[in-house]
Amino acid sequence: MLRTSTAVAAIAAGVLAAAPAASAAPVQTSSWPAGNCPQGNFCVWPDWNHPPEGPTATPSLVTSTEWTGRVPAFNFFNHTSRTAEITWSYTYLGTPLTGTLCATAGQGGDLYVPMHATKVTWQTHNC
Repeated sequence: MLRTSTAVAAIAAGVLAAAPAASAAPVQTSSWPAGNCPQGNFCVWPDWNHPPEGPTATPSLVTSTEWTGRVPAFNFFNHTSRTAEITWSYTYLGTPLTGTLCATAGQGGDLYVPMHATKVTWQTHNC
């Protein structure tokens, strides 16, 4: 039993050591459809939700304008013709982290861990 506990602890330590740095803002762009994100809006969902038709859960954010606040964020889809910059926050082992990521028009992405979206701004540059 002690070996099993030691092995589990070693695996957990390895996973934590391999966790990406916060500044890397791990994002995975995707090719899933917009789901229930209305055309002309930027949408954020709080949980993993990827059926073939795209996300169908209730979004935590739907906006067509620049926005500031705090909502749970895991998936996003930019169903606009503009580039959006998302500001995010996350607490890792008691340390608050923040960063930004770029969401190109017509693309969605996944955050590897649940975070909070705190701001959406429109950009004139491409990612």
